[in-house]
Amino acid sequence: MSDKIYIFDTTLRDGAQTEGVDFSLDDKEKISISLDNLGVDYIEGGWPGANPTDTEFFNKKHTFKNSTLTAFGMTKKSDHSAENDPMISSLINSKANSICLFGKSWDFHVDVALGISKEQNLKNISESAKHIINSGKEFMFDAEHFFDGYKSNKEYALSCIKSAYDQGARWIVLCDTNGGTLPHEISKI
Repeated sequence: MSDKIYIFDTTLRDGAQTEGVDFSLDDKEKISISLDNLGVDYIEGGWPGANPTDTEFFNKKHTFKNSTLTAFGMTKKSDHSAENDPMISSLINSKANSICLFGKSWDFHVDVALGISKEQNLKNISESAKHIINSGKEFMFDAEHFFDGYKSNKEYALSCIKSAYDQGARWIVLCDTNGGTLPHEISKI
């Protein structure tokens, strides 16, 4: 196991969701250069295809010294193949070398928010991961609502991350999306 700690910065995507924040293309470029100069390993630059600023940011080739530009998006929609999903295509066609996809790992959200079967969600994760990895991009998986999902249905939450891992995900991110999991719970999980 490596002794290195990797830093993954989400300022340009997650920070952009803060009320009153609206990064311009120039803002994103200046912030990403500063993060690179700090030695941040991964810069999550936003979601290509989601808005004009992010699309333009990811259409440019960035020459970072220390950082890997990462595009953010979601697993494929159930009514598309991974190869024909427009959002997956925008991620693959971006200038990012790494892609971080989020996918549901709480069966409640699969049933209610997505309205699909648990098996279809696993297929969406697996096929999205496989397609991205086959494109030559580094792949990371954000297991959205992982801790809530684990507490509700441990086997299913674990099967979601296993679907991404089995396809070759470099990183699996266990997300406490609601922010309600206490430290003693995380240590047990």
